[in-house]
Amino acid sequence: MSHSSDEETFRPARHRANPLRKRLIPLAITGSVVLAGVGVHSAFATPSADAVISEVYGGGGNSGATLTNDFIELANAGAGTLDLSDYTVQYLSGNPGPTTKWQATRLTGSLAANGRYLIQEAAGTGGTATLPTPDATGNINMSGTTGTVALVKGTDLLTCVTAEDCAADSRVKDLVGFGTAVVHEGSGAAAGASNTESVARKTLVDTDDNAADFAAGAPTPENSGGDTSGGNPSETPDPTPPADAVSAKIHDIQGTNRRSPLATKDVKDVTGIVTGVRTTSTSSTSKGFWMQDPKADNDPRTSEGIFVYTSSTPTVKVGDSVSVAGVVSEYYPGGYDGGIQSITEIIKPIVTVLSSGNALPAPVVIDQKSIPSTWAPKGDKTGSIEYNDLEPTKYALDFYESLEGMNVQVSDVRVVGATDAYHEMWVTADPKHNKTKRGGVYYPSYDDPNVARLQVQAINTNDPFPMANVGDEIKGVTEGPLDYSQFAGTYILEARKLGTHKDNGLKPEVTSVAKSNEVTIGTYNVQNLAPSDAQAKFDRLAHGLVTNLRAPAIVGVEEIQDNTGAVDDGTVDADKTLAKLTDAIVAAGGPRYEYRQINPVNDKDGGQPGGNIRTVFLFDPKRISFVDRPGGDSVTPVDVEGKNNKTHLTVSPGRIAPNDEAWNSSRKPLVGEFLTKDNKSIFVIANHFNSKGGDQNIAGRIQEPVRSSEIQRMKQAKLENDFVKKLEAADPKALIVSLGDFNDYQFSPAMKTLTGDGKQLTDLMNTLPVEERYSYVFQGNSQVLDHMMVNPSMLNHITYDVVHINSEFADQVSDHDPQVLRVKP
Repeated sequence: MSHSSDEETFRPARHRANPLRKRLIPLAITGSVVLAGVGVHSAFATPSADAVISEVYGGGGNSGATLTNDFIELANAGAGTLDLSDYTVQYLSGNPGPTTKWQATRLTGSLAANGRYLIQEAAGTGGTATLPTPDATGNINMSGTTGTVALVKGTDLLTCVTAEDCAADSRVKDLVGFGTAVVHEGSGAAAGASNTESVARKTLVDTDDNAADFAAGAPTPENSGGDTSGGNPSETPDPTPPADAVSAKIHDIQGTNRRSPLATKDVKDVTGIVTGVRTTSTSSTSKGFWMQDPKADNDPRTSEGIFVYTSSTPTVKVGDSVSVAGVVSEYYPGGYDGGIQSITEIIKPIVTVLSSGNALPAPVVIDQKSIPSTWAPKGDKTGSIEYNDLEPTKYALDFYESLEGMNVQVSDVRVVGATDAYHEMWVTADPKHNKTKRGGVYYPSYDDPNVARLQVQAINTNDPFPMANVGDEIKGVTEGPLDYSQFAGTYILEARKLGTHKDNGLKPEVTSVAKSNEVTIGTYNVQNLAPSDAQAKFDRLAHGLVTNLRAPAIVGVEEIQDNTGAVDDGTVDADKTLAKLTDAIVAAGGPRYEYRQINPVNDKDGGQPGGNIRTVFLFDPKRISFVDRPGGDSVTPVDVEGKNNKTHLTVSPGRIAPNDEAWNSSRKPLVGEFLTKDNKSIFVIANHFNSKGGDQNIAGRIQEPVRSSEIQRMKQAKLENDFVKKLEAADPKALIVSLGDFNDYQFSPAMKTLTGDGKQLTDLMNTLPVEERYSYVFQGNSQVLDHMMVNPSMLNHITYDVVHINSEFADQVSDHDPQVLRVKP
């Protein structure tokens, strides 16, 4: 078996000349010629040297059209074959708003050197001619006159809605805006698209200038076989598999490890009973069906189930006995490079229904007795486990993999991850292991990821699904095929049958009332708050701050966006965002907070592109004073001056080492000096360390997973630890609080570095009982990303509380829980 770079290479297609089509000719061209005449303010990515979008047509089936369907055609100007198994084509309307969503069609197979690849999209009501047999099929209904199409590495939907943001997204391999599209490459969009004309490349040289690269003309679709003529809509492909197709059982295809021994091979006579049918498609799910052979072999390593990817709506029903021919594929949802596991599938299927109404294979019961307590085997010298023979009685990941595609069930399970917008929730099949006080499962260490967690998902997006909170129960049997998820990167029970939801009445917490001699300090990640957010979000955040947190005197707030939110227009001020938030707090019965913050350098602090998120101090001037020391800005580092009770910051507010490379594309800690009513100084550091983006998933094929983002957080932690040491050296009795979203666990190396292994700071999360140590729920694990830390001088003067109001609930205003510290200075 070959490795991923060589995967999914199908039999060479025979190409024939198309006398009706002007061929696109690759040309050598110098950079100066490429850029000639292009405006200096145009959006450019990196021109593609191989795969490009060669033609776009959105008029299929419209008035005057001959072709019945929209289509997108790809071409390859390179010398090598490109594996498309982790690519999508995506479409955006021509004039998108801030909330406009991209639509995606997943690709399979490969794009040969100097070859074509045809993607059929939605049909209209008119037209008389079908496309040539497509290489991939989607259901995107494109405009005939204006829109944007992108070739994207990965299956996550793009989020960019401006030309600049899309040019900056490294996942975009090629992009074409046509008509009057706002999102395009270069000086302008490709002109001339209509119900009767497509836009096609003049040559295969990609200059990243759509207006110059494309011209309008009659649609000329071509597939990977070189076919250019369509057929009659009533015609069906020849249902005969190739002569060299291998007769196989499902367990032959699945094999004894994570990779099929028949990957890229044509197979036939694959029989089984349909156990689930998916008729809806999203960016993370595909149309198709699961089938299972009721006649199992005696090898527990080999699954008897498999997913058949149809791309269009399946015509089979649950209980049908079918025989399938097609190509065996190892599909890596989200892309191979992320360390994800593959899903063994049959693609390009020829399906024959043998009979209907058959009994389904008995489900495999998943419970605490059947799941091994050890998570995963060690990887080989590359870290990978995908070529290891499965040991399903020894390792949990091997147990789940041995059931890939099979009919499974859980019974009477507890919800440990609330229902999300995609009709997904997490349950545990081991109700006692690491149980939190509120019904979740806490994440105690890298060595114990809670093996009994399992995602449950509706097979189709229009299926009924409960709005369940953590601690609720799904009573009775939940049953369906076992799948593997793109976004969660773990195994999913696709619920053909869902148990009964029992609401156990989880309520948001309210912190205790502070005493008159206590100063209260809070931290809250408000999740990309911008003025464009609905007033209801501001009102709910305000209610949480006033009612649940009891309006702390000081609040460190994370993820405040600039005044135009995710629109990347150079705006960095956030006064409108903060005015809307502080007004909402007053309306909720809270104090008139003042705020202090420092505008970041545009697009230098990471987060949502264009949003310029930052940390901010809110404070109630009737209870606490902020000591303003001028000179603090986005690039000036804060320092410490003075000794003992004369110790102070050089600038307040200020930023810790903002020019150090440790803070590249990340928020810089904001430091402020506060003064209590009895003139005691409190130094507060508000943090938002770099995210975990790029880390490999705990259920991936690399074991143990690489946590690459940890390197940067270690550097950030060292810089802040050095600053805390300087404060403590100047005044051993200084009162120091470090708080915020550190994007790391209490047991992580970064947090140990920041606290000096407990010498400079105490992580208050570690002072709670283990079953209360969490502020965030991810993949069903109640875990820690947010922290409050104090230096030794404060330890005997505080009480601390994590206030659970968001992370455990299906209806949440932020994905983080806030925290409160009560201090007796």
